[in-house]
Amino acid sequence: MREKVQVAVAGDVAEGEEMQAILVAAGIDAEVQSGQDGGLSVLVAEEDLTAAREALEALTEPDDLIAEP
Repeated sequence: MREKVQVAVAGDVAEGEEMQAILVAAGIDAEVQSGQDGGLSVLVAEEDLTAAREALEALTEPDDLIAEP
């Protein structure tokens, strides 16, 4: 099984699902899990991390959605 790493943090379920849809549309397998701080972590395979960040940044406001793990 491939190691999953956090690519972003979502403030709510709708935001997490939107980010997941962006990643899936870009051909990247992503999942959303409850985070430790009450937010939602968007996870991707470690080898997809760079491509996932680029996909999210291309289709969102980076300061709005992208959080460093």
